[in-house]
Amino acid sequence: MTAAAGPGAGAGLVIRPATEVDVPAIVELLADDPLGRTRESPQDVALYEAAFARVTADPGQHLVVAEREGRVVGTLQLSVIPGLSRRGTTRSIIEAVRIRSTERGSGLGTQLIEWALDESRRLGADLVQLTSDASRSDAHRFYERLGFVRSHVGFKLVL
Repeated sequence: MTAAAGPGAGAGLVIRPATEVDVPAIVELLADDPLGRTRESPQDVALYEAAFARVTADPGQHLVVAEREGRVVGTLQLSVIPGLSRRGTTRSIIEAVRIRSTERGSGLGTQLIEWALDESRRLGADLVQLTSDASRSDAHRFYERLGFVRSHVGFKLVL
């Protein structure tokens, strides 16, 4: 599952499974934007450590970090879900894509998504989907540039 990037913006980049040691860096990435600042609690790492244990216990979940020179600079979670719809299609869902603010615009996001697409294919998925908060217009343009299509309206209900 580890991928090393070649020359250019990805020089020295490694995409690898996240470990428990990475949890504080991942939380920092999750909190490093206007939405994350309001919904994340970086000071309470125990919440995230418990969630990390649940994620890594599920074989359908793939939480990865992008690391450059020993520093976590990006993350995403890939969920692989077998299903009956679409003639038994297995789909993957890309969630919680975050790039360190100093790395945005460097091509790192593209490399992470390309990794997720390749990994989805390797794991037998025929469809990849993601959601993006309605306020993230830059992210929407990014995903469309990578070939994603706005095809659905998403709904959430906080329990």
